[in-house]
Amino acid sequence: MKKSQIILGIIFLVLTGSVYFVLKMNQTPYSKEMKEENTTIHLPVRKVKNTTHELEITSYGQITPNTELIVTFEVQGKLLQGTKRLKPGTKFSSGEILYKVDNEEAYYGMNAKKSSLATMVLNALPEIELEFPSEREKWMKFMKALDPAKMLPEMPVIKNDKERMFISSRNIFVEYYNLKSTEARLAKYFYAAPFSGTVVSVTSEPGAIVGPGIQIAKIAKTGDFEVKVPIDLDDLELFKGQNEADFYTTEGEQIGKGKIIRISDVINQSTQSLDVYFSIKPVNGETLYNGTYVNVSVHEKVEKETMLIPRVAVNKQKVNLLDGEKIISRDILIVGSKPDSVYVTGLKDGETVILEHQDKVNPKAVYKGIQR
Repeated sequence: MKKSQIILGIIFLVLTGSVYFVLKMNQTPYSKEMKEENTTIHLPVRKVKNTTHELEITSYGQITPNTELIVTFEVQGKLLQGTKRLKPGTKFSSGEILYKVDNEEAYYGMNAKKSSLATMVLNALPEIELEFPSEREKWMKFMKALDPAKMLPEMPVIKNDKERMFISSRNIFVEYYNLKSTEARLAKYFYAAPFSGTVVSVTSEPGAIVGPGIQIAKIAKTGDFEVKVPIDLDDLELFKGQNEADFYTTEGEQIGKGKIIRISDVINQSTQSLDVYFSIKPVNGETLYNGTYVNVSVHEKVEKETMLIPRVAVNKQKVNLLDGEKIISRDILIVGSKPDSVYVTGLKDGETVILEHQDKVNPKAVYKGIQR
């Protein structure tokens, strides 16, 4: 390498180092500070002020099936489809086979026991003919009736103790009742609908292996509904004193009538109410649907200390309150209604109720109220 090239290389390195040193000295320190998230959410609110209103007694409930069953089997095996493929919402009739469990092995086992019983009777026939000649024909008929394709025949009538002791000594009674037990168990491989109804949910599909007690589906009886309604203790006697109660949709349209069928004896500590169960029958050609929320009303007016709030502020007998900058939930009781508002009890004067229900609450957010 030439001497001039070496000198040029040295000069380049010196100049580069000098420029880097100058830039480094003049660099302003920079630190990136993470700003803490501080989300502020504004909500429409109203200060609670309970006032006396004359109201027609009303409460709130949900239509549920009066009869609802879990479909399970007492036997184990491969689940098979019944008369139709069941999915949520599928309708079925009483007596219809909803599901089956593969019973091939159990069926062959039962037929083997029938064959064994027939052999026992056959081996006993010579002595029966000798000791009880008049009884031979009934035992012959019994043996021939042990057909694999038919139900087990009734045991022949035993006429005397001697014959009973003879048959017992041949273990024919033991084998017969073992066979009866097997036949009864074989019927458990089929699930017949105990009523006409609808499939609510399905948890196992045909092809799965099921066992005793494993849930396969949930079914509900068609047209047989009830409504669980929380009733204020002060109003309970008014509801009990009426022969009928009327049921309305949240829009105010009457869809049913009903009567009290039972009353819980457990008080809800938050609302001081009792759960009262009503029957409900449709009116005006309406159709009742499982899960529908309804208002129940009796034609009796009383004066009550209540707060009128928008209907959208209530969800499942609960409202949200603004406590400082956080949201808390509170149980309330609907005692009256208007088309877009409801009269409620359970709120205290001075509290701040949120006028729109919040499904999700951000624990890191700061909530501010805007008075409406």
